[in-house]
Amino acid sequence: MTAADGERSSGRLLTVLAWALLLLGLWLWGREVSDVRPGESTAATGVVAGVGRADVGPLPPAAEPLRGALPRRVDIPELGVQAPVVARGLDARGAIDPPPYDQAGVVGWFAAGVRPGAAGAALMVGHVDTETRPAVFYKLSTLEAGGTIRIARDDGEIAEFTVDDVAVVPRERFDARQAYGVREPGRAELRLITCGGTFDRATRSYTANVIVSAYLTGTGA
Repeated sequence: MTAADGERSSGRLLTVLAWALLLLGLWLWGREVSDVRPGESTAATGVVAGVGRADVGPLPPAAEPLRGALPRRVDIPELGVQAPVVARGLDARGAIDPPPYDQAGVVGWFAAGVRPGAAGAALMVGHVDTETRPAVFYKLSTLEAGGTIRIARDDGEIAEFTVDDVAVVPRERFDARQAYGVREPGRAELRLITCGGTFDRATRSYTANVIVSAYLTGTGA
């Protein structure tokens, strides 16, 4: 093995370890569902069940992944969502840290992971509500298979994703690898994640996570 081979092997190992730690943190996050922090709503979320994979007929074929570019905006036409994207890291528990509650209309992207449109699963999170109003992903679980998500990127391209699954996953059945891992190798995939189910006043947390899965099917400008 050459020195270059050793460096590549070490890099791959570090990537695998980082992904494993992220999955562990996401598993803990999903099991606990995010305790309510100051300013978060104590009302039940507007959506209490996921629609799963609706029977909408054949979905479009996957497009070839794009080169990596930074996301700038998320557009979800069916929900009337047009939200800026900010880069986020991990919180103290090892889960993706969402934007602050005073930025409830902003979507957080896990910047150490995949860039939307590139091969792999890009991860984005947003709040469902605040103490006073719905937040950016309040209606997320009303999306259906076949719906469209557009990600405006800093290279001027619009990565267009087609929704292939919407699920509200109870915390006792949460599986981070299944929820956030790649569904089909080689595809450019996207996950949008928020709290879901109902609000449990006793534990001051939501009972589930809403997870929207989509894959790249085209581009625009």
